[in-house]
Amino acid sequence: MREFIVEADGGSRGNPGPAGYGSVVIDAATGETLVERAEYIGVATNNVAEYRGLLAGLRAARELDPDAPVRVRMDSKLVVEQMSGRWKIKHPDMKPLATEAARIHPPGRVTYEWIPREQNKHADRLANEAMDAGKRGEQWDAAASMAALAATAGRSRTAPADLPPSGPPGDAAAGAARAREALAGGRRAGAATGTTAASTVRSGDTTAARSGDVTAVRSGDMTAAQSGDATAADAATGAASTGDAADTTPAGGPADVGPGPAAATGSGTTAGAHSATDAATATDSATPVPAAGSSAADRRAARTFASASTTAAATPAAPAGQARPSVGWGSAPDLGAPATFVLLRHGETPLTPEKRFSGSGGSDPALSAAGREQAERVAAALARRGTIQHIVASPLARTRETAATVAARLGLEVAVDDGLRETDFGAWEGLTFGEVRERHPEDLNAWLADPEAEPTGGGESFAATATRIAATRDRLVAAYAGRTVLLVTHVTPIKTLVRLALGAPPESLFRMELSAASLSVVAYYADGNASVRLLNDTSHLRG
Repeated sequence: MREFIVEADGGSRGNPGPAGYGSVVIDAATGETLVERAEYIGVATNNVAEYRGLLAGLRAARELDPDAPVRVRMDSKLVVEQMSGRWKIKHPDMKPLATEAARIHPPGRVTYEWIPREQNKHADRLANEAMDAGKRGEQWDAAASMAALAATAGRSRTAPADLPPSGPPGDAAAGAARAREALAGGRRAGAATGTTAASTVRSGDTTAARSGDVTAVRSGDMTAAQSGDATAADAATGAASTGDAADTTPAGGPADVGPGPAAATGSGTTAGAHSATDAATATDSATPVPAAGSSAADRRAARTFASASTTAAATPAAPAGQARPSVGWGSAPDLGAPATFVLLRHGETPLTPEKRFSGSGGSDPALSAAGREQAERVAAALARRGTIQHIVASPLARTRETAATVAARLGLEVAVDDGLRETDFGAWEGLTFGEVRERHPEDLNAWLADPEAEPTGGGESFAATATRIAATRDRLVAAYAGRTVLLVTHVTPIKTLVRLALGAPPESLFRMELSAASLSVVAYYADGNASVRLLNDTSHLRG
C-alpha cells in the first residue's frame, strides 16, 4: 500500500499580515516529491496560514490516493498538538480549519509528527514564494518555483549554497533571501572583474552588534550588553522579569531571558510554532558583513541588509501621501529630529518579589516602599539629563505613581494613555508561574507556544497586545514628532516596542531582560525608520 508524507508550512509577514502557505506530498517509500501546493491568501495570521497549508497537503494526498495512509510532518507545534488531540483548539479562526482537516481522510488514516524547521525547508520555501508572489500582486507559479530544487540535496533539506535559505515565514529574517541573493550577485560580479567577493557571516561567527556596517542599534548608542544591566550572567542565573507577568518572573516565564518556551514547558520538544532555535537562527543568519576587498555591490547590499524585509507593524506608518521607504542607512539628511520615546518600566510593587502575574486585569497594586525609592532615583537621573519634554503613562496605579514622582521632579504634567496598559493575564492574575503550570498546564503550554493564545479566562494574547501597542506607537509618534517623551509603562509594552523596532519575531519577547524602573530608548524617524538606542539601563539605581 502506498504511503504519503505531507510537509506543510505557512507564514504571515505581520501576524496578521500578508500570508501564504506551502505544502508538499512525498512518496514515503522513494522520497519522491509528488505534488507541490502554495498560495498567497491575503491578510491572515501565522497559525491560519499553517492550517491552510495542512489542508492543501491533505487534499493533494487524497487526490493521489484516497486510501493511502498519510504522515503529516510540520514544524508548528501548535498545529501538530491540536490535530493530534492533545491540545484544545480555542481560537475561533482555527476551529473550523481543524474540523475541515479532520474530515479530509477517515479517522486513524492520518498521523502527525513535529519536526524542526530545518527539516521543513521545502514547505517553508513554498510559503515564502507564495508571499513574495502576493507582494508582487500575483499568485504563486509552480513553473517558476525553486522549492523542489532547494530540497534535492536529500531529505536532510540542506539548501544549495546559491539558493537563499528561507527563515521562519514572516519573521525578522524573512528578507534574508533577497539580501543573500544580492550578495551572491555581488560575488559573481566581483569574480568577473577579478575582485575578491564578500561573504556572508555564518551563524554563530558574529552578530549584528559587532558588525561595523549593519546593526540593529545605531553606532554610538548604548546597548544592554554595554550597560552591563542585562548580561549573560543575569540570564544564566535566571534573573528575569515578565511583562509584569510576575513583575520578575521565574525562569521560563513570559519574559524570561533564560530558557525558551521548550525549557519552560519541561518537554523534550520545542514548544512553539517557531522555536527558540528559530529566533537564534534569525539573529545569527541576518548579519552579512563585507570581507576585506569586497566589491562595491557587496558593501551596498550589506549596508542595506536591514531593509530587506520589514513587517507592516514593525515600523510606524509613513506620513499620509508618502510611500514607505526601505529601512536602512540611506536616510535623507533633512529628516529632522526623531520622536524619541524614553521607555520607563514602573517601580516594584508588592507582587514583584513574589514573582506573580500582574497585568491590567488584576488587583492593580501600588508601588512598594522599594518601588517608590526606585521612582525617586530614576526621577533624579532624568532631571540630571534634562531631555524629557513630555510624560505619558499607562492608566494603572503603579505606572501613574511612578510617572507622578518623575513629573514632580521635572515640573511636567502627566498624560494618561490607555494603550500603554499591561497585558491582561486573565485568570492567571496574582498567581506565580508555578501555580499557573499546576492549575492550567494546557493553557500555559499553548500560550508559550503561540503568540495568539490567550491566558485562561479570556485574557489578552501577545498578538493582541502587539496590535494595540503598534497603534498606540503610531498615534504617539504623530503627536510628538521631533520631541522627547517619557512613556511610563510595563514590561510587555516596552518589549513589544523594542521588538517591533527591530523587526524581531514574537518569541524575542522571551529573550529580553527588563528590570523594574529600567530605562530603554527607541527613536522614530520621519521616513518610518526606528532606532533602538538603549535597553534595560538600571545604572541610576546603583549607588
